[in-house]
Amino acid sequence: MTRSFGLDVGTRTVGVAVSDGLGLTAQPVTTLRRTSLRADLTELRRLAEHHSVEHVVVGLPLNMDGTEGPSAVEARRFGEAVARQLGLPVDYWDERLTTAAANRVLLEADLSRARRKAVVDRVAAALILQGWLDAHRATAHGDEP
Repeated sequence: MTRSFGLDVGTRTVGVAVSDGLGLTAQPVTTLRRTSLRADLTELRRLAEHHSVEHVVVGLPLNMDGTEGPSAVEARRFGEAVARQLGLPVDYWDERLTTAAANRVLLEADLSRARRKAVVDRVAAALILQGWLDAHRATAHGDEP
């Protein structure tokens, strides 16, 4: 199995997570402060090379009714830029409520508000990637995701 990135793309930040070499677990890596698309992609390329990443999963912030709004369109554009500039295959994963779930996990871990704010995007990226990994593994074994 190849290593994958999970990306939680926002207007100001990109949360980054990486899978283990077996494709079983996702770990939070970092949160990139967005400056420009070019700079974002340069940093993602550096991280991808450092972690030997060969695949990317971008969180797709669908509306609650499953439709794509402006945020989903922007996430797709970012994913397309990643695919084009890094030469890596990109999949999309429904990220509805992942930031809320990440905040719950961090609250349960009793982290301060400042610390939660610093890590929530990378934890959300890990939840996005873990969801994709679990579904991909289930599909590979013939189970329903």
